[in-house]
Amino acid sequence: MSERLEEDTVALRIEDSIAWVLFNRPEKRNCMSPKLNRQMLRVLESIEFRDDVGVVVLGGEGSAWSAGMDLKEYFRENEEIGLGATRKAQREAYGWWERLRWFEKPTIAMVNGWCFGGAYGPLFACDLAFAAEDAQFGLSEINWGILPGGGASKIITELTGFRNAMYHAMMGENIDGRKAAEWGLVNEAVAADRLQARVVEVAKVLLGKNKEALRATKWAIRRVREMTYDNAEDYLIRAQEAANMFDAEGRKEATRQFIDEKTFKPGLGAYDLGKQKD
Repeated sequence: MSERLEEDTVALRIEDSIAWVLFNRPEKRNCMSPKLNRQMLRVLESIEFRDDVGVVVLGGEGSAWSAGMDLKEYFRENEEIGLGATRKAQREAYGWWERLRWFEKPTIAMVNGWCFGGAYGPLFACDLAFAAEDAQFGLSEINWGILPGGGASKIITELTGFRNAMYHAMMGENIDGRKAAEWGLVNEAVAADRLQARVVEVAKVLLGKNKEALRATKWAIRRVREMTYDNAEDYLIRAQEAANMFDAEGRKEATRQFIDEKTFKPGLGAYDLGKQKD
């Protein structure tokens, strides 16, 4: 097979306000090469402020989500050039993961197959994650003589807790989607033939909520994880004040529908965005 062009390493389609961003190296189980990493950042930046995009789904073409970093193109070839090339490749990879962590809009990982090693970076970067029950998750680094780097060791500890993280990293054994959901790597695991439908279902719920509130909420959850309680409390008070000033009409409309119209119950769903003035 001829070498895939850089612009072809990521596929994008937009349907009904959902941007489907797909790793597109199925012949390599969607492992992340420098070309893919550069293109992924371009794609994310191109859709972040588009009015026709409300939710982003990160998926994979073929039978894998992503098998991690490309051992040949990302590691061996850059190491042969020198430290500068290695650092550049790292910045390109970590750069789009960072962009995804703080993306303006909700993001969902749709893990349809293999998710290994470096793929834990974008997995953690997405706000929500859903997997096929037969998807395979693994930190196999120990099996070829290195530690899980690039944030993977931090991520597995954050998402699964100490004992699961230690077992996963030291044993090098794979877990399936069901176990990944049990451990907290993903929100849910569903049958493979139901995966996309479930992701669309969740995306539509998100599209029905106040976009400013969603952005503030996802950023707040990420920020407070590493704060003391007192610092988090203070941060959230200031963040709420800022949100109220930035999008006062949304809060007022929700209050009006609840108190005056009695058409909205917060515990049962979002208020009607269609009645809100721009």
